Amino acid sequence: MSDSARALLHTRPRVVSLGLPIFAQDLTRLAVPVVHAEWRPPAAGDPRLLAALERLEQRREIIERANAEALARLVHGEPVLVDCRPAWEALGLPPRTVLHAGPPIEWPRMCEPMRAAIVGAIRYEGWAANDDAAAALIERGEVTLAPCHHWQAAGPMTGVITPSMPVFVVENRAHGNRAHATINEGLGKVLRFGANDESVLARLRWLAGEAGPLLGAGLRTSGGLELRPLMAQALHMGDEMHQRNLAASALLARALMPHVARVGQKHGAVARLAEFIAGNDQFFLNIAMAAGKAMADPAGGVAHSTLVTTMARNGTDFGIRVSGTGERWFTAPVLTPVGLYFPGFSAEDANPDMGDSAIVETIGLGGGAMAASPAVARFLGAGGMAEAVAATDETREICLGEHPHFRIATLDERGAPAGIDVRLVVETGIAPLINTGIAGRRAGTGQVGAGVVRAPLACFERALLALAES
Repeated sequence: MSDSARALLHTRPRVVSLGLPIFAQDLTRLAVPVVHAEWRPPAAGDPRLLAALERLEQRREIIERANAEALARLVHGEPVLVDCRPAWEALGLPPRTVLHAGPPIEWPRMCEPMRAAIVGAIRYEGWAANDDAAAALIERGEVTLAPCHHWQAAGPMTGVITPSMPVFVVENRAHGNRAHATINEGLGKVLRFGANDESVLARLRWLAGEAGPLLGAGLRTSGGLELRPLMAQALHMGDEMHQRNLAASALLARALMPHVARVGQKHGAVARLAEFIAGNDQFFLNIAMAAGKAMADPAGGVAHSTLVTTMARNGTDFGIRVSGTGERWFTAPVLTPVGLYFPGFSAEDANPDMGDSAIVETIGLGGGAMAASPAVARFLGAGGMAEAVAATDETREICLGEHPHFRIATLDERGAPAGIDVRLVVETGIAPLINTGIAGRRAGTGQVGAGVVRAPLACFERALLALAES
């Protein structure tokens, strides 16, 4: 026997475990040193997906050049908040048109909160006197329903936008495109969570009649507020810009309110607006969504690119769009968030996820930037700092690069992972993590909690197959 073999027999084993963690756990219990490596077969071993990945691998150089172009467009956008105007004026939204969140969906397939928000919006516009009459208009085809994303807009939760609702206007000055979102209504019973009683409609009328015009006048006087540096600063202050917008809302108010005060002739109106913004920690969310869409849209339409440009949900379906396939949607059934519930509510009260707010994750914020906001990770039941960093590290595995402007202070100024790649999602089996509010599944309930949800892998698998076929 050789000396090396003899030495091996007298040395304690050191083990590397691959795959299932149970083997490493058993060795640990036996005090055997072990290193466990999380490994799984690419694309879960699915022959169709493996073949599609191989076809795309054969075009690697072309795809990498396309992805570099799409990612550069995404991360170097320059969103500027320039105005607030009624949707009919800002979007050219036709009469009797209602926009909603997520991919296209027919009225009979809509979840209850979205249907409630839409009939409430129809009553708000004065097209019908009650919910039954509003539903009848839709069923007769006298009201047109369309996704916000088809109209250069993004809507939180139910995502409802009608012609008279004021929308923020965000201009991407690097590419010349614009994106829009409504004014955040605040918390409690609000239209975006499916509540539609008279108090909800009264708040919408105040936003349209007083708050919106005042915001628009202030923004036009300001010449526009640059959002990318504001968002980068808020990221340093503990926001991830989806579930937590406290710092971003405060920074926006500091920049905006002096201009509002200059144009506000009615001191009571200015005071009411200031009080509303100060009491709404999520005020910036809708603006972050408009900024996200303004930054993501120019990244679309790059031939051969596998970069995800849209993630959106409507309470029934989850949909993505990919740069190389343009405006085509790839959908799968949406999942229900996991998280913490307000007193009196539980998982049984939750509606499956909805809203266009996942555009925030699409540009490198939200769930993928959890390391910047450990308070959110704890609030959402994901643990503390270690779990927040793990969520960001996991997201990095499915992204094309790091954001050069959105940097995470807790990671030594490392850029947030940005540019979700369909290939990497399918290959690793890691679905993007999304921070989200939780709507009650019954109409009129409103928000019942907050949590996290995964995008369904099937969307990305379908997009991968389409890319490989093209």
